[in-house]
Amino acid sequence: MNQQQQYVSGLGKDSVVPPEIKGWNWGAFFLNWIWGIGNSTYIALLVFVPLVNIVMLVLLGLKGNEWAWKNRAWRDVEHFKATQKKWRNASAILLLVVPLFAVFVGSLLKGEAFDQSMIAVSENKEVIEVIGEPIEAGFLIFGSIQTSGASGEASLQYSVSGPKGEADVYVRAYKEMDKWVLYHVVVDWPESGKRVQVVNPNE
Repeated sequence: MNQQQQYVSGLGKDSVVPPEIKGWNWGAFFLNWIWGIGNSTYIALLVFVPLVNIVMLVLLGLKGNEWAWKNRAWRDVEHFKATQKKWRNASAILLLVVPLFAVFVGSLLKGEAFDQSMIAVSENKEVIEVIGEPIEAGFLIFGSIQTSGASGEASLQYSVSGPKGEADVYVRAYKEMDKWVLYHVVVDWPESGKRVQVVNPNE
C-alpha cells in the first residue's frame, strides 16, 4: 500500500493523519490567523477572542499540523511538510523584519520634540517620585511627525523607566517658526490609573 492510499487528507474527521507530521508548528503559532486562512483551518480566527486567544495560540502550535492535514487536501506527506516549512520560514522572517522596522520608524521619530519631552519628564518631581531616577526612554517610539517648511506637528508615544518602575508618555508638540514647542505631555501608569500632566495646554 503506497503512502497516498495509507494517509488521507482533507476529509476532516475521516482523514488519516501520518504520525510523522505530528509535532509543533511554528508557522501556525506565530502567524496564527493568517496561517489558519492559508491552511483552511478557520478555528485559528479565535485568536481575536479575548482570553481564548492565548489558549488558541498554544493549540495552534500543538495541533496545527494535524488540523491542516485534516482541513486541506495535500498531494502527499512531502508536499505537506514542504508547505509547512515555508510557513515556518515566513514566521521567522516576520519576527526579524517587524522589530527592525519598528526600530527604523522609532529612529525617524527621535528629534527635537522627543528630546524636549524627555527633558520635561526627567525633571518632573511627581514622575521622579513614582519611578525614580535616572529616567530612561524605552527602545521603541510610536506616532507621527508632519512638517511643512518652518511649521509642523508631532504626536508621539513611548515608554520610560526608572529604578522604581515604568510608565507611558504621550506627547503633542508643534513646530512654529522652525522651533518645536511642547503642547501636551502626559505620563501615564495604566495599571494604577495615575496620570501626571508634565506639560498642560491650559497653562
